[in-house]
Amino acid sequence: MSEKTVQPVFILSDTTQRSSGKSAQRNNILAAKVVAETVRTTLGPKGMDKMLVDANGHVTISNDGVTILEEMDIDHPAAKMVVEVARTQENEIGDGTTTAVIIAGELLKNAETMLDDKIHPTVIIKGYRIAQEQATKEIKNLAQPLKPTDTQLLESIAITAMTGKGAENAKEHLATLCVTAVRNIAESEEIDLNTIKIQTQPGASIEESTLIQGIVLDKEVVHPNMPKNITDAKILLINSSLELKETEMDAKISIQDPSQVQAYLDLEEQLINQLVKRIVATQANVVVCQKGIDDLAAYHLAKHGIMAVRRVKKSDLEKLAKATGARILTDTKDLTQEALGKAGRVSQKKIGDEPMLFIEECSNAKAVTLLLRGGTSHTLDEVERAVTDAIGDLRAALLSQEVVAGAGAVEVRIAKALEKYAKTLSGREQLAVHAYAQALLIIPRTLAENAGLDPIDVLADLQSATMDWPGIDVNTGEVVDSWSVGVIEPARIKTQALSSATDVACMILRIDDVITAHEKAN
Repeated sequence: MSEKTVQPVFILSDTTQRSSGKSAQRNNILAAKVVAETVRTTLGPKGMDKMLVDANGHVTISNDGVTILEEMDIDHPAAKMVVEVARTQENEIGDGTTTAVIIAGELLKNAETMLDDKIHPTVIIKGYRIAQEQATKEIKNLAQPLKPTDTQLLESIAITAMTGKGAENAKEHLATLCVTAVRNIAESEEIDLNTIKIQTQPGASIEESTLIQGIVLDKEVVHPNMPKNITDAKILLINSSLELKETEMDAKISIQDPSQVQAYLDLEEQLINQLVKRIVATQANVVVCQKGIDDLAAYHLAKHGIMAVRRVKKSDLEKLAKATGARILTDTKDLTQEALGKAGRVSQKKIGDEPMLFIEECSNAKAVTLLLRGGTSHTLDEVERAVTDAIGDLRAALLSQEVVAGAGAVEVRIAKALEKYAKTLSGREQLAVHAYAQALLIIPRTLAENAGLDPIDVLADLQSATMDWPGIDVNTGEVVDSWSVGVIEPARIKTQALSSATDVACMILRIDDVITAHEKAN
């Protein structure tokens, strides 16, 4: 009796690796959990910092989740998906990145246990989606209204965002600056954070940071004879150059007589003079140019007592337009008084060793500058990240006008509500909802661990507390009413974190096959 030999069929190249089924799921979950564990120790007021050194030896010290993850050279595709959670949270809100990543990791950790119990991934995904929807509703129910005029509440939000970061020593002072800045730029239904310029300069204490009602440029005047201080400034913004335009094609000038050289130079000077006269006719006393300014033009502007700076970034020019009310001109033929902006004072000052141009005292400025000071550049980088988080939180709070208490209080409240809701469900989805509720408790658990407290005791105390907002005081280990002690966060941070974390957890759970192609050797 002849036996038939079955030839194997290869559909993938030799350079391709493939893992499928439980192996693929476990590897993806493990990668996501490792990413979450990496940033977990940075959460909360007692969180630790990470030192990141890139290939060029540049050092970054931070406990900001998205900064850490973006600086890391992450290669695993599932881990990159978790990094995307942090990036989305940062883009949408500006804060809460660590929370979103930790919750995503814990959701996958709990899902792994359910997979071991033979619960199908689609059942887990369905349960997680149900739980997320219910949790979002619960946050809406718990959220308290915020009035844009409630300064104390807004400052509490900013202070909460900066607690545990490099700016903590001066958080009250910086919170006041942030609240004032966000209020200045707030339109009726829009808060464009691009109109808040954050300028950093090392060499002083953080408490010396100030808010400028206008824009600070790291520039100096283009001619030494120009005035360095102008009051009642009339500002002209030009995004072209104050130079003679070159022809678009190569051209040669044929000179047969030495006198023609002087005639040519005289003509150039005449054209520059005409350009300067048009600027003088507008009564402008400050010129800000995006491109170059000819040395001769600078000389004549200085003769007329006009201050000028050149090669200013386009983004700074746009902020200046919002701050001063000026109109940015592209063509120097359109120079008119109507295009001018106004500022109470324009002055060149030395901050540390660097000359800077302060355009300040703008009435009704819709663009402002936060001038941050710090002892070292590393300190300033972390202060800038903390202030950016605070500004993002304030924007989210003012747009939604809904806030909740922090310090783990909202997670404890939602977890309790989800446990109760899970009992109303039939089928295996209730196990997933229960797992989702338990995953949320990773936030107060981590806050306790990072503060050197016993997480089991803290969780027990939090869950048995009868107050409205039971949160953890990381300094004493006691349960406090988070709202009463001023630990306030925008409700949108929580809803976005749950949405992003649930999305990535469900996406990773759907994957049962990973096919990796490698470059062929030459």
